[in-house]
Order: sequence, then structure tokens, then C-alpha cells
Amino acid sequence: MSRRVYRELKVLVRRRRAPACLVQRARMILLAREGCATAQIADTLGCTDRNVRKWKARFTRNPVLQELQDAPRSGRPAQIPLWVRCRLVQLACDRPEQTRLRDRWTHAALRDEVQRLTGFRISESEVGRILNNAELRPHRVRQWLHSADPEFERKAKAICELYLNAPSNAVVLCVDEKPMQVLERRHPTHIDGRDGSVRYEFEYKRHGVQVLLSALDVGTGRVLAQVVPQRTADATVRFMERVARRFPNRDVYVVWDNLSSHCDGPEHRWTRFNQRHGGRFHFVYTPKHASWMNQVEIWFSILHRRVLQHGDFSSHEQQRDRVMAFTRLWNQVERHPFRWTWRVSEARSKLAA
Repeated sequence: MSRRVYRELKVLVRRRRAPACLVQRARMILLAREGCATAQIADTLGCTDRNVRKWKARFTRNPVLQELQDAPRSGRPAQIPLWVRCRLVQLACDRPEQTRLRDRWTHAALRDEVQRLTGFRISESEVGRILNNAELRPHRVRQWLHSADPEFERKAKAICELYLNAPSNAVVLCVDEKPMQVLERRHPTHIDGRDGSVRYEFEYKRHGVQVLLSALDVGTGRVLAQVVPQRTADATVRFMERVARRFPNRDVYVVWDNLSSHCDGPEHRWTRFNQRHGGRFHFVYTPKHASWMNQVEIWFSILHRRVLQHGDFSSHEQQRDRVMAFTRLWNQVERHPFRWTWRVSEARSKLAA
């Protein structure tokens, strides 16, 4: 064994991320070089004598580090040439030509296109295996929404500062509306007694829509909620009057989006509202197309998953009672402030990229 190979073996056994089988084989060779017997090596490394003799013999025939790798497995030779696989991956990474009358690839379309270009016929399942091994999913399309607000950074920084460092003796509220469809399943929902799995009827009756108005206290996680028949400016003003009564002697910072009912309008609804309450309300607007910065959306998602997504409501009143019951449960048992980890600089650099 040359000095170079010996050094390579010593380095290999000290590597923390090397495959365990290679480390064990390298230790076999090093122990044998020190004069240890086969049985002693097997006992030290926790393997069989046969395994030790096998790797000692292989390394003796060809004393190089690569000899400790597993030999190629026997089996049927590859039926699809490597260059055809590469052509498939290349196609999957490109958008289809417009002349093909499609906007995204399917496994069947890729199969036909590969056959047209290469002459090799590949099954759909093999197309899926090749793409899965390459971690490609050309059939998936994800949406994203870019905020073109020219004052995005200023508004985002102001909101984050409110979340993280609220003014003393002030409350920060995230306010928004959530439309709720009142859906009734046509047939009863079934619960499997064996494993608790739920099956609900796909068809439903639609009883209309009502709106949930909510204000989330950023500091405590407490939610003030009200269900109204329609989303109107008057309903929003009445809800904000409830908010004002809940916090009578404190400054209130309201974070909400740019919905028309949140704006002053020709009747100056929020200017007059603030005058009635001594000017202690401060309205902070999220950037355009960035209502996700409103923390009450997090609570809406919890409500949707827990109550609305698979709910069965025969009337507006039943849905309202369920929603308000969940709100009381949240405030009494589960409420907590959400941890805000979004950073303006990182997000802005991603948008600029």
C-alpha cells in the first residue's frame, strides 16, 4: 500500500459525512495493515469474518480507494439511452411551443414529444420516474402576486415597526373582513369508527353569503368579531364603534387594507369617526396587493381550517353561532400573539430580483 493511499484511508475514516459502509471497509484495511487477525477485526467492527476476508482480498488485488466502493449491480441493461433521458429533462425545463396548442407539459405530451424528436418510445410511468429522480414537476403552476406600490417599503416598515414596537399605552389592531359561504351538505357526514376518518358529501346547498368582521389585538391575540349580512361601509363603521367602546381610553392603531370601505370616501367617514373619539385612532394601510401583511389573515386561516372548510350549515344563524363559539374558545383558551418574522429588506430584495 502506498503512502498516498494510506493517507486517503486515514482521511476517510475521520470524515463525518462519509457513508458508514466505506468507513467500515477503510478501517478493516487499516487494522489489517497493523497486523490484526481477521477474527479480531470482525469482532472490533461488529461484522462477520467473511465480510472482512472479502474486502481484504479485493483491496489486495487492487490497492486503491475506489476498490472499496460497491461493484455495479447485475440486472437488465438500460433500455433508454442516457442522451434520451437528458432530452426529456431538457424538454421538461422549457415551455411547450405555442404551435403545440398547449401551455404546459403533461407526462403524455412529453412522451409523444420525445418520441417525435428521438424516435424512442417511453411509457408515461417512466417519464414520471425520470422527472421524479430529477425533482422536476413541469405540470405544476404556482401563482404569485407582485406589489407594485411605489411606497411599498415605507408602508411595510411602518407596519413591522407597529408589530414589533407598539407605542406605549396604545393598542395595535389588525382589522379585516372575511366573506363566508353558507353551505349545507345534501347528505350526512360519515365518521369511520375504526380510524376516525371523515367522509363528507360533495354536493351541497348554497344558502348565500355573510361576512365576518374581525379585529385582532396584536399584543394579546384576542379577537373581537361580528358577523353581518353584507360588507358595507356602514357595517364597518358600526363594528369600529364597538372597537372604540372596547378600548375607551387608549390610542388605537388600525392596520387594514385598501378596501373602499376602509377609505375616507366623499362622506369622510373615518375623519368624522376619529373626531367623535378624540382623534385617538390612527389608520395604517398595507401596501397595494400586500394584505397578507395583516395578521388577522393568520387567524382567518385558522378559523377556515377548524370551522368553515368542512362545515355543514343549514342557515346563516347556525354558521354565525359556530363562528362566534370558536371565537370565544380562542379568546378563552387558545389566544396568543403571533410571532412576526417577515423582514422588509429580504422581501424587497426578492421583489427586486
